[in-house]
Amino acid sequence: MLDGRTIMITGSSSGIGAAAARLFAAEGAAVVLMARRADRLARLAEEIAEAGGRATVAAGDVTEPRDVERAVALAVQTYGRLDGAFNNAGWATAGTPLHETDDAVFGQVIDVNVRGVWNCLKYQIRAMLAAGGDGSIVNTASVAGVMATGTTASYIAAKHAVIGLTRAAADEYGQRGIRVNALVVGSTRTELMEEVLEETPELADSFTSRSMQKRIAEPIEIAQAAAWLCSARSSFVTGVAMPVDGGWTAR
Repeated sequence: MLDGRTIMITGSSSGIGAAAARLFAAEGAAVVLMARRADRLARLAEEIAEAGGRATVAAGDVTEPRDVERAVALAVQTYGRLDGAFNNAGWATAGTPLHETDDAVFGQVIDVNVRGVWNCLKYQIRAMLAAGGDGSIVNTASVAGVMATGTTASYIAAKHAVIGLTRAAADEYGQRGIRVNALVVGSTRTELMEEVLEETPELADSFTSRSMQKRIAEPIEIAQAAAWLCSARSSFVTGVAMPVDGGWTAR
């Protein structure tokens, strides 16, 4: 499905990002892995190589423009071009009410989830345009990006902004060969999710109560949707906030 394409994946040291890296490589893509934990990325790249895939490590922080610029440049230098991106890096915290939320926590949630996507779009689109267009970008949003879910107000605001950036970019670059979509992700069994459940186990029911399937997704289920959106099989799909949520937003 992704044969011959070069795809950058952020937040790829664990969870959805790591699952996507393995899947994309298995589907024929050369993957550029970006996250802060270089040791985990190195192990993942080695695993992919042992399975016959191609992976390059670009350790860095999506909130730092220079790190993102360096990762995009590495993709182009190593593989000749950048064809796709899965901007999956995100951060949340088990929350306090809005009026009790520390400004520093609000700032970090906005920085990682919004500024991180902004930085990635800026440099990824530049590289894709330089190569003549024909790119596909997928941003990880959330059910919290389309409704108030009971999670923190800062996270809800951030994921709404991710969908806004997705639609704006899709509109600006649709006639220049670049598609931009978002995944409206439901509760998924990631490292961050496990930490939240450990800190506040009383939230467990809230993560599945609205879902029609009454379960938490596995990371590979989200990665499969991202792979389709990054592929030519979704060539007439852009500007979409696509639910991958077990029916959460259908109610």
